[in-house]
Amino acid sequence: MNLKPTKPLSGFIELLPAQQRWFDECARRMQEVLKTAGFARLDLPAVERFEVLTDKDDFDDIATEMYLFQKGDTKMGLRYDGTVGLARYVAGHLSDLAFPFRTYQFAKNYRAERPQKGRYREFYQIDLDILGIETLSTNYDVEIVATMGKTLDSIREYIGDTFVRVGSRPFWNAAFEYFGIEGEDAQRAALVLVDKREKMEPEEFKAALAGMLGEKVAIEIITVFSDGYKALLNKNKALDAAINELEAFYERVTALGVDAVVDLSIVRGHGYYTGIVFEFYFKGKDGVVTHLGGGGRYENLVGKFSKTKIIGVGAAFGPSRILVPLLEDNKIDLLPFESNIDAAVLVMGQAQTAYAMSALNALRDANIVAVPYLDTDKKFKNQMEFADKIKSRFSIIIGEDEVKEQAVTIKNMTSGEQSKMTVKEAIKAIQSNV
Repeated sequence: MNLKPTKPLSGFIELLPAQQRWFDECARRMQEVLKTAGFARLDLPAVERFEVLTDKDDFDDIATEMYLFQKGDTKMGLRYDGTVGLARYVAGHLSDLAFPFRTYQFAKNYRAERPQKGRYREFYQIDLDILGIETLSTNYDVEIVATMGKTLDSIREYIGDTFVRVGSRPFWNAAFEYFGIEGEDAQRAALVLVDKREKMEPEEFKAALAGMLGEKVAIEIITVFSDGYKALLNKNKALDAAINELEAFYERVTALGVDAVVDLSIVRGHGYYTGIVFEFYFKGKDGVVTHLGGGGRYENLVGKFSKTKIIGVGAAFGPSRILVPLLEDNKIDLLPFESNIDAAVLVMGQAQTAYAMSALNALRDANIVAVPYLDTDKKFKNQMEFADKIKSRFSIIIGEDEVKEQAVTIKNMTSGEQSKMTVKEAIKAIQSNV
């Protein structure tokens, strides 16, 4: 018989127990920050209707971007981010929610893209959003950035210090109008080039702009980066408003201790962003700068589900994309996460099982992580090897004598010391060594 493969599909992650415990601890810390900031967790369906996921009509046109499937006449797909599902959810529960509504999601997302290091087909993503009806102060944009910063700071010991780069969609909208770039398609194409600026050589960037928009407009866009965005002050009201909003945002964010810089090459790829946008990064010990995630303000996304105007600001980052590469590069000391087992309960004979289970329950009632070895016919040596392999801190040994005396023998697996005592005394001994 041919054995089936044991390796997961490319782009799908499996972790060993110690790795998973470390990942879970990072997830716990980050979610604790969000809960303390009053963000309610949502656990939305992983499957959405096709028309919810996209505005496109051709099912095959986006098949390379999403995991899509059909059951009967219903077309559907796996979520690729948390924002679309959130928009549907908020529109469907307008009368049930208190606004401004603050929420976060910690869920797996799915993208049918080519797997590579740090980019997976299945990955955890944390989304945090604040939404308001009709209006939403830009103070909430500041809070989203500050909260995301604190969330990432909770795992600083593993990823290092973070910083944020801030851009502005309103600035570019006003600048393109001022430069005479007409038409939504032309402006969108220009924005795509601005987004790619860092990945291009200066001359390549200038040539691409000139080829698309002409030499004069290309020079004007480049001047924004060489002379600074403030050079466009007092040109028109739209530019002044965008620049003043950006300045005020930067001032408030840095006042909260966020390491931030204004960088107008940050425009974010999603078309639904309409305001301030931002991206978080960390710089590793090797000097390599890694993108963590980002977000911004959106004003039209919920409009496809409700006539009520919902304005939101949100951020997202992928713990899988941040943390798994650190594991792959052996940059995490997993020794503290090798085991979470406090006590291995070893049962020397079937007749001792009932008493052993009673002792096991008492340990667990005291919040001691305890694992029994219930192959009672195995030799003592085999049972001790099991306790060693699961890296249990203590062994609770129960044989005939222990049952007769209503006691247990407790062995410290590090020092090798052992003694006989009551279950209550064993519980205290374990708790005092936590």
